[in-house]
This record gives sequence, C-alpha cells and structure tokens, in this order.
Amino acid sequence: MEKFTHAAVSPPNHGTPAMAFGKHVIRMMAANTGGSFGMFEATVPPGEGPPLHMHEREDEFFRVLSGRFGFWCAGDYVELTEGGCIALPRGVPHRFRNVGESEGHIMVVVTPGGFENFFPIIELCKPETPEQIASVAMDFGLTFLPVEGRKVA
Repeated sequence: MEKFTHAAVSPPNHGTPAMAFGKHVIRMMAANTGGSFGMFEATVPPGEGPPLHMHEREDEFFRVLSGRFGFWCAGDYVELTEGGCIALPRGVPHRFRNVGESEGHIMVVVTPGGFENFFPIIELCKPETPEQIASVAMDFGLTFLPVEGRKVA
C-alpha cells in the first residue's frame, strides 16, 4: 500500500456503489489513504440497520447526513439527527437503526481503513445463509452477536 502523501478526493456524486445490505457508496478507500481510513455513505430505510455486531480492527465515526438514527453502544443509547456525530470504539458491541419515518443517510469513516471493502465483497460473493455471511464478515474482523440477554433495544 502506498504512503498517504497526496490528497484523497471524492467529488460530489462520485464513489463506488455497492448494493449489499442496502445501498452503500464507497467514497474513500484505504488504498487511497495509505490505510489510514476508509469512508462510505449508506442509505438506510426506516426501521433498518445492522444487527448487534463488533469490529476487531477499526473504530467507526458516523455523521448523520439526513434522517434520525438510534445508536446502541456498550449499554448506552443516543439518537442523532442531521449533523449529529458519534464515534464507536473497536471491540465494543454496537448497532444503529434508522428510527425515523423516512429514508436516512449516514457517512461512516473507519480507521484504519479496509472495512469499506466489506460491502462490495458481499455484493460480489452474494452469500445466502447466515453462516456464509459470517464467514465473509470474519475475514473483515466483523462478528455478528446474538441479541439474547443484551440490553440493546
């Protein structure tokens, strides 16, 4: 991977679309930032969001671009609307959900980069069973966790 010595730019309406677990647009890749970070945007329908999960490798920063989102992390819950930001640490179970009544949009920065490739890989592999999804996720240091006995929603 090349060193991060030049500006990484993502002009408006550019990026690599990935239709996996919803609509994602990869805006910056680790390959363009010397591995420092990756960035993507997600369009999330009302009531949708990932299940409880944990990242082994990266911290995540979210900025709500539109809509209303609930974030659960380490037993805490916060709701954010447009302009709101939250940072979630690696190694801590968390999830988010669009708790609004309309489609929402979020920007996600992962550091270090690399996880932004998860969605294009899922789109390419098209795993069908929870076991197949978990296998791909494991390659990215991502673990989906059971909800039983946890206070998350």
